[in-house]
Amino acid sequence: MTQNSLSFFMPMKSPPTTTAQQKQVNVKNGKPIFYEPDTVKEARAKLTAHLAKHIPQVPYDGPLACTVKWCFPTTAKKYNDGQYKDTKPDTHNLNKLLFDIMSDLNFWIDDARVAREVIEKFWVKESPPGIFIKIEELE
Repeated sequence: MTQNSLSFFMPMKSPPTTTAQQKQVNVKNGKPIFYEPDTVKEARAKLTAHLAKHIPQVPYDGPLACTVKWCFPTTAKKYNDGQYKDTKPDTHNLNKLLFDIMSDLNFWIDDARVAREVIEKFWVKESPPGIFIKIEELE
């Protein structure tokens, strides 16, 4: 079954800025034990709840292009609607947790299928904050 493309916007008061790279490590009996702090667990739960509404009927299995636009509410320092957000977190760090969750929810067979990515982050004032995602099958 060919799906071609899927696109959706997940409005949220503020997209999570916590990333998968913020995992922590403890050493017990000389062995490292990795765990997710509460902030990462909260970001994972928020993204999972929003993404669950958009899971395709069949996981994508083939080369994909994925566009992700992170839209953050303006702050006192950034007033221009649509201005690129050039502060932390990094785009690739934002997408790591997002893509991990999308893999867990079976958006695709594996996030390695994503052969082309466009990741952008903006400040928004007039538009609602949230995350826009578009998945396209490549030939």
